Amino acid sequence: MSARAILVAAAASGQGKTTVTAALARRLRRDGARVRAFKTGPDFLDPLTLARASGAEVDTLDLWMVGEAGCRQRLAAAAQDADWILVEAVMGLYDGAPSSADLANRFGLPVLAVLDARAMAQTAGALALGLRDYGPVQLAGVLANRVAGDSHAAMVAESLRDIPLLGHLPRQAQSLPERHLGLGLPDELADFDARLDALADSLVLDDAAWQALPRLTLPPEPAPALPPLLAGRRLALARDAAFAFVYPANLACLRALGAELVEFSPLADQPLPAGVDALYLPGGYPELHAETLSRARAWQASVRAAHAAGLPIWAECGGMMALADAIETMDGHSWGMAGLLPGVAHMQDRLAGLGGQAWGALRGHTFHYSRLELPPEPQAHTVSQRGGGRGEAIYRVGSLQASYFHAYFPSAPEQAAALFLPAEDRPC
Repeated sequence: MSARAILVAAAASGQGKTTVTAALARRLRRDGARVRAFKTGPDFLDPLTLARASGAEVDTLDLWMVGEAGCRQRLAAAAQDADWILVEAVMGLYDGAPSSADLANRFGLPVLAVLDARAMAQTAGALALGLRDYGPVQLAGVLANRVAGDSHAAMVAESLRDIPLLGHLPRQAQSLPERHLGLGLPDELADFDARLDALADSLVLDDAAWQALPRLTLPPEPAPALPPLLAGRRLALARDAAFAFVYPANLACLRALGAELVEFSPLADQPLPAGVDALYLPGGYPELHAETLSRARAWQASVRAAHAAGLPIWAECGGMMALADAIETMDGHSWGMAGLLPGVAHMQDRLAGLGGQAWGALRGHTFHYSRLELPPEPQAHTVSQRGGGRGEAIYRVGSLQASYFHAYFPSAPEQAAALFLPAEDRPC
């Protein structure tokens, strides 16, 4: 089986990669195609938008964090049941080590260059030639974003020389919502699907050129079998608007290890489900819901009782913030949290952590705008992917382990399983 595949890239962030990828996914899906979308590099927000647009779960492709074998297995699986595979790149095409260009070349993915044309015309050709030849990459063509009209699109097309203009997207009256960590959550806007449909309607495509794009053929590669280290164990999983940052592959990995996942909502003041053996608190936006979480007495009492009883707890980034003594928001207000981890999560208007991280064999990333003040002494630190310097602190308080580190569980399943096991049951 095979599918047409393309990597949607740009010269930099902010050029409209997610908007274009989402518009393409919605357009192709409405035309009856089966669409699978992927996101290059660590990200939680863009995949939620692409999942809404494509109607299918969105996994991460990253040669360092996921690994070449993991990327190949996911692409091969998608090629078995999809007509189109859309891979959204991260930052600029050649940014990072490994970069989105490296991923495209490794798997033979043609590249669609999204060019923000709102303040240029013929210079688009120079940018396209540079993006193609610097690597080089197999450049399938250009999609011009924020185009003023057909005459503007024609000027861009004339500048491209031997590179086809595969389409363009006019300037939009409404854009996808953004905030400090990236795009807003789809469920926060009642008209989110209407915005996606408007983007799909506005997209002008050269249909013949699209249908001429090559097909990606990868032989099926079954996922590796995992030991049943979590067999018979029920894991409580916080899932709501405050705790939405979780890789789908993490949940699949936990299930493959034998765990049963039981979701609940701290925002709705739901206590931990009865009879669970461990708790997983992923990241998200607790700072946007700090007042509600501070009043969630049943949730706070249940997590304190679980901790006192020795229940294994893994809390990352926003999940860790919700277990601190308090969250101090940008307006200076301090909101009391569950109080299992000494310290105050202080929000700030600049990045406090960014980049790939590794904790032993377990890989992942960090991306946060808060800092934890007056924390306990760390039990360990992650290692930065770039340069190998000291990364994020890993804290331990009794059965709780917490960090700003977002772990990608399939990179080291046995180490991931140990996060949810009592000390005496952890694999050596």
